[in-house]
Amino acid sequence: MKIISWNVNGIRASVKKGLIDIIQDLDADIFCIQETKAQDDQVQEALTKLSGYSIFSNSAVKKGYSGVAILSKTEPIKITADIQIEEHDQEGRVITAEYADFYLVNVYVPNSGAGLKRLDYRSTWDIAFANYLAKLEKVKPIIVTGDFNVAHQSIDLKNDKSNYNKTSGYTQTEIDGLNAILDIGLIDTFREKYPEEIKYSFWSARFNARANNAGWRIDYFLASKSLSNKVHDATIHNEIFGSDHCPIGLQLK
Repeated sequence: MKIISWNVNGIRASVKKGLIDIIQDLDADIFCIQETKAQDDQVQEALTKLSGYSIFSNSAVKKGYSGVAILSKTEPIKITADIQIEEHDQEGRVITAEYADFYLVNVYVPNSGAGLKRLDYRSTWDIAFANYLAKLEKVKPIIVTGDFNVAHQSIDLKNDKSNYNKTSGYTQTEIDGLNAILDIGLIDTFREKYPEEIKYSFWSARFNARANNAGWRIDYFLASKSLSNKVHDATIHNEIFGSDHCPIGLQLK
């Protein structure tokens, strides 16, 4: 089984940049999208030319903001939107698909923002999300993918010292939030496979960052430890353009 995840930074803009061809070329069994920036009907409309997938989405109350979607060749047993906490369920950040052997959770974690103005909210959100995942994990193994908006270790961003505790995405509070999620019994599949490889999944639109590979690894596939022996490969497709993020992949055997 092959799963792909991609923050497309606007699904309608991404379709104009070749998203449908990219999805079909990658030929994943499941394709997870973050930051659709579209309502549910607009997601369906944007993907009308895509064949072979059932499309499930969760949109923010605010139009043109956030939003996640799961495209699946196999019909899931059940689709659940959000984490069932009113405070956190306005922004269309989580969609969960239940399959026979696992839950797949697609997430777009809140960004702490310029000046870290949402860091306190982000910290609250991380705790609630970890609790949500822990409940699922007690039922069956989980795979969690998406844009986590945090680089976990110094190897995961180009300029670690200048960003630490100053820049959204690399504060100790955010790192601790990801640690708490991993501590429910998950592995970072890419780092498990490639402990010393430097590879990024996001580049700022400023300072020619992508051309200089001054990037961040903030997109992840996390999986229950019980699935670790089934992880064949974890990939970062930084050869694919069309967003400020690139797709990441997980192959299960």
